[in-house]
Amino acid sequence: MYDKFINTTIIERRLIMENKFGFGCMRLPMKNDEVDYDEFNQMIDLYMQEGFNYFDTAHGYLGGKSETALRDCLVSRYPRESYVLTNKLTKSFFNSKEDILPLFNEQLQKTGVSYFDYYLMHAQDRENYKHFQKCQAYQAAQELKATGKVKHIGISFHDTANILEMILSEHPEIEIVQIQFNYADFNNPSVESKKVYEVCRKFNKPILVMEPIKGGGLANLPEAANRILTDLNKNASNASYALRFAASFEGVYKVLSGILDSLGGIPCTACRYCTDGCPMKISIPDLFGCYNDKKIFNDWNSDYYYGVHTKTNGKASTCIGCQQCEHICPQHLPIIKYLKEVAETFE
Repeated sequence: MYDKFINTTIIERRLIMENKFGFGCMRLPMKNDEVDYDEFNQMIDLYMQEGFNYFDTAHGYLGGKSETALRDCLVSRYPRESYVLTNKLTKSFFNSKEDILPLFNEQLQKTGVSYFDYYLMHAQDRENYKHFQKCQAYQAAQELKATGKVKHIGISFHDTANILEMILSEHPEIEIVQIQFNYADFNNPSVESKKVYEVCRKFNKPILVMEPIKGGGLANLPEAANRILTDLNKNASNASYALRFAASFEGVYKVLSGILDSLGGIPCTACRYCTDGCPMKISIPDLFGCYNDKKIFNDWNSDYYYGVHTKTNGKASTCIGCQQCEHICPQHLPIIKYLKEVAETFE
């Protein structure tokens, strides 16, 4: 892996990243719980001016505000043919095949487009896949493609390599696979990034990379690791090394952005997959954010915001230990244990 960092000239680095940088819209600049349109417009404009054009969203991102922000800041301001837009079908929004078309039409309406370039079966793992199979979701996606409202069908994936091999064997119509891939998870036995990547290559599927910087964790490294990369090139950021690593692999189509600074604390990337099925309606990522602010920055405001996030939702102490959140967490965090620590801190 080390060669991926050092055996690249400046020209090769440009070629590696050329048109491979995707704009992930799971996290956007916020102001008073709303997307900061002024900043988002500037980000989109700079991104497009630099020659990139791939945007990724999902119905549940930012409580639906990601889709509408893309409508208002991208779709209303740029010709449809100038960008590529990916959306996703998420388990928590449908319980039967009959639910899928109305949901899909709502996604079109919220984003303001007439078609999606890519439509992904979201967060596929052993359990979610069963739900998609029961509801004939893959068949529904093919029917949408036949109408021209979807150009390509794919999946986003969070499980082991053998599960991915099963899904790709059973659904050869899958055209692209989005995986968690970064140098920290490359040989991580709980994520299996390398093995999952190899399955994608075996089936000749183009790869979309999510979490290339591991939610920002690879932007702020331990001092020893930081020193190694700084010695290689004082003008290169840790984040750029992580992005270049992911983009350099054969078969990688896009590497999605979306960085959270990580300075310790609970390493939650705020993907919010855990909140959809929580029976106690605990806003887990928000409570973890409050905890990190208090522990890392000694921010007294975090106590106030803990109250805000638990006013209509569950407190950390209301967790019943059902493990729904832990089963779906892409980072495999011990969420129940962390919630106990959060409760001890704020309650």
